[in-house]
Amino acid sequence: MGTSELSRYQPTPYVTIAHPEWSKNATIYQINTRQFTEEGTFRAAEQHLPRLKELGAVIVWLWPVHEIGVKHRKGSLGSPYAVKDYYSINPEFGSLDDLKHFVCVAHELGMYVILDWVANHTAWDNVLVDEHPEWYARDWKGNFRPTPWWDWSDIIDLDYNQPGLRKYMTDALKYWVTEADIDGYRCDVAGFVPTDFWNNVRKELDAIKPVFMLAEWESRDLYAEAFDMCYAWSWYDAVHNIAMGKADVFSLFVYYSWNEKAYPHDSMRMTFVSNHDKNAAEGTEFEQFGAGVEAAIVLSVVGEGMPLIYNGQEAGNPRRLAFFEKDPIVWQAHAMGDLYQRLFALKKQNTALWNGKWGATMIQVPNNHPTNVFSFVRLNEHDRVFAVFNFSDRPHNVTFNEHLHHGRYTDYFRNECVELDNATELTLKAWDYQVFIQ
Repeated sequence: MGTSELSRYQPTPYVTIAHPEWSKNATIYQINTRQFTEEGTFRAAEQHLPRLKELGAVIVWLWPVHEIGVKHRKGSLGSPYAVKDYYSINPEFGSLDDLKHFVCVAHELGMYVILDWVANHTAWDNVLVDEHPEWYARDWKGNFRPTPWWDWSDIIDLDYNQPGLRKYMTDALKYWVTEADIDGYRCDVAGFVPTDFWNNVRKELDAIKPVFMLAEWESRDLYAEAFDMCYAWSWYDAVHNIAMGKADVFSLFVYYSWNEKAYPHDSMRMTFVSNHDKNAAEGTEFEQFGAGVEAAIVLSVVGEGMPLIYNGQEAGNPRRLAFFEKDPIVWQAHAMGDLYQRLFALKKQNTALWNGKWGATMIQVPNNHPTNVFSFVRLNEHDRVFAVFNFSDRPHNVTFNEHLHHGRYTDYFRNECVELDNATELTLKAWDYQVFIQ
């Protein structure tokens, strides 16, 4: 068979977008503007940017910035995900100039800002309700409807079969990139909006500047032409179930098998132990992961994926933050902040831990406690990381069956030089972890 005949069988890249270069070793930090400071404003939040830079955050994700609907509002302040006008700024947070200044200061610090965008639905009193009622989905009675099957009574669904709506929403997304110089979007329930809409949006945004797009969804098809990163909901579920004694380490094998085989290598998945939805509706990371919370955090950073901090985690925030009322975070120095700072510094400097195509694939290192202990290597021509996690409430003496992990390392958290070989046995306390680097 000749070369020309074989050409038709050559593999083609699934991901056709170009990730921004600055995302290669990025981490992400979510700001719930309402609760982030006592003032709850962009200007007040801006004062924290140097601290977030020192923490190691690269991407700052802001809650939706738009004016919130009043009709059928939940609580006294309402949900930022019930948008009244896509071209407006919520006066609770400040002005357009305040947002621009926030973005400018972030850029000066070498950080990037993405806005939370709600394309699937609007508030009942969004300006489009009167201007373009034909752009809304209807129920069987012909009335505006919230998203089916959910208790989202404060919003109504848009209809993306309407070309006019698609152009309007695309123009609105372009406006904030042009006007406020933002660097991309986190897109709420992205899978509820047609993928071909997002594919076109990415083309039009990239024509303005390279952007970073995060989908609140978990699906391979969104990576091809639209999104740099999707959520790792199933990672969260797997680790949560292990921490709660509902599953063992094999649930992580399932996740990472799918991650390696079903998802393109040039893709990113956001790993986290908290976000605004989990914190408000299900519980804090302390409730959700118990004694295993530190191990979960470490795996979220040294495993494949881009790690997220939800604001307040670095202060050890023990509360479920209110969603529809004012409930500011109490800031304090905390060991969780120190842990994240150390981990983010490691991720930035160690190329094996970088994101997507820039990072190294996890390779399992079999051990003598396969249902309780999770161990793997990530390596490339420059760096190597060997990580071991005891995801159980019992101590284990751990030995390893293969030699990929052999060599001289630095124990990252103990700052000690160690030699790992056939005779190595690690003693791990309940929910303990060790990370070795070279």
